[in-house]
Amino acid sequence: MFDMEARRVIEALRSGVPSRAVGQYFSEARPQIMREISGRLEKLSCEGKSDGMVISGKYGEGKTHLLNTVFNLAHSNNMVVSFLSLSKETPMDKLYLVYQKMISNTYLPLRQQPGFLQVLEKMTPNSPLAGDMLPYAAKELETDKLYYLLRAYMNTEDQEEKFLLQADLEGDFIANVPLKQIYKRIFNQAVKYNVSFSKTKHSMDYFAFMSHLFTKLGYNGWVILIDEAELMGRLGKKARLNAYRNMAKFLVPDNRLESVFTMFALSSSYAEDVIEGKHEFENLAEIYPMEQEPAKTVLNLLLKAPQLNPLTRDEIRQVLERVQDFHARAYEWTPEVSIDSIVKATQSGGYLLRTKIRAAIEFFDQLYQYGEAGKTKINQLGKEEFEEDVPALDELDE
Repeated sequence: MFDMEARRVIEALRSGVPSRAVGQYFSEARPQIMREISGRLEKLSCEGKSDGMVISGKYGEGKTHLLNTVFNLAHSNNMVVSFLSLSKETPMDKLYLVYQKMISNTYLPLRQQPGFLQVLEKMTPNSPLAGDMLPYAAKELETDKLYYLLRAYMNTEDQEEKFLLQADLEGDFIANVPLKQIYKRIFNQAVKYNVSFSKTKHSMDYFAFMSHLFTKLGYNGWVILIDEAELMGRLGKKARLNAYRNMAKFLVPDNRLESVFTMFALSSSYAEDVIEGKHEFENLAEIYPMEQEPAKTVLNLLLKAPQLNPLTRDEIRQVLERVQDFHARAYEWTPEVSIDSIVKATQSGGYLLRTKIRAAIEFFDQLYQYGEAGKTKINQLGKEEFEEDVPALDELDE
């Protein structure tokens, strides 16, 4: 019977869409940057100090694959992982939308499906976890909205109310008035906010709250992976600057975030096309002349972001050999084809690793189905056949 996991990996590679499954089995490439990331995660686990970094690379050179590799590494180190891509619907200048998308793509260790509410359901009003989270929400955040929300969530017996309060924690923020009404019904007490909550101003409270919760649940950290950050370049001028200011909250975080490591991945052309092309430093000086930090620091981090270099010849050969192994397991056959033949067959795929891998899979598909692909042929045992150079008749007469 064919290997279902191998078939899943091959189909993911064939589609060209990076996945965690691929990241799990193709993690040997780029050992230098992976050593740096591993060191940062180890430091996060030991010291609890939040940190962030940016990586850049050309399209198809493996940025998303690298993030998936980090995803698996973090999970293996008992860390919570959130993975999202920026988009028109999830712009970096609006943190409340980023939180909503991020929390819906948050994975606890040992879980294949996203979600964290199952751990909240274990929190009862008199539990040690509640005894920590309630004072934290009341005193350590910019607003105390989450104190009232969490206390109401743990004490309500009304399923509709519980659903509304759960949805708030998932980013579908409940308005202040309904929350006050729910709290008053349960406790017969009025809600008195120290600061009236606004999702546009206070959404960092939710990031901080979740980071504290994950720490108290015993996880070694929270890793946030943000892909396609280059889409910030499509925002308007002021929105881009606000996006940089929001990025600073993760790249140079204060002590509100506990044990959080954030990685942004963006196109290597961002520096030239956006920062230089759209004169971002000049824009910053124009719009925020007295408050250029921390956006200025973020712009410099983007300019200095380590770039993913194309894989070396040996690294490409290793990847292609791994593709051959997975194709063999996926379709129960033994393609004994030289690596040189595989490399030659994928040269037409251009320089991008993604297209080389897809070309290799097409090459193995043809060998598997027809026994030949281009000038490469195999026999019934799957072994490559080499044509001998037979001299012409006139050459024999000489």
